[in-house]
Amino acid sequence: MHSPTLDSPPRTAAPTAAVRAAVALAVPSVLLIALITLSWDPLMDLDSDIARTTHEWAVDEPDVTQTARILTDWVWDPWTMRALATATVLWLITRRSAWRPALWLGAVTLLGTLLQQGMKAAVGRERPVWPDPVDSAHYAAFPSGHAMTAAVVCGLLLWLLHLYGAGRVLWRIALTVAAVSVIGVGLTRVWTGVHWPTDVLGGWLLGALTVALTVVVYERWPTPSTDAPQRPLAGQEHR
Repeated sequence: MHSPTLDSPPRTAAPTAAVRAAVALAVPSVLLIALITLSWDPLMDLDSDIARTTHEWAVDEPDVTQTARILTDWVWDPWTMRALATATVLWLITRRSAWRPALWLGAVTLLGTLLQQGMKAAVGRERPVWPDPVDSAHYAAFPSGHAMTAAVVCGLLLWLLHLYGAGRVLWRIALTVAAVSVIGVGLTRVWTGVHWPTDVLGGWLLGALTVALTVVVYERWPTPSTDAPQRPLAGQEHR
């Protein structure tokens, strides 16, 4: 067997999927924040055109608008997402004795809330104002708290399912529900006229970036043997 010489360069670990995702998400996130902070005219004009057209549709379609309000205020509301995260934390502790991922989930969910509120205060973007509003919202516009919270919570839950070896059927169902929830809540925020489209885009990007960065940290934090996943969820295995 040939052993490496002393002059051989050390091997470096290949970037994980989380690292690659974090890098890919960081660039558009920073660029979008810069363009919004600078009020770049082409982007502001596009935002206004889309928001104005969508608001006209919302006024003309009261039934669709009422459905959007129910979804955005009750089904995909940030507090609903946080309640889902809290329930998962309790399940991890009581059913699987997985304290580390449970505390991690709770901490990152809280971190995502603090980041979005800090970003809202730092950017200070005004929300759309309409003569005939169909809904109302408070605080600054960028990023959308609904979109970012949904991206953070759904992203973390998908990561946990992957970590615990969810079966193919469960994974596909969870992925579909997560995608519909994250995309759906963003569309409802624009439809109800309380956000500019780029507020939602920013929420999606920053939420996904938060998940990717925290997964990178988690992967580099040594795992105690007592917290390692011991059995796949729902008794299923990947095929």
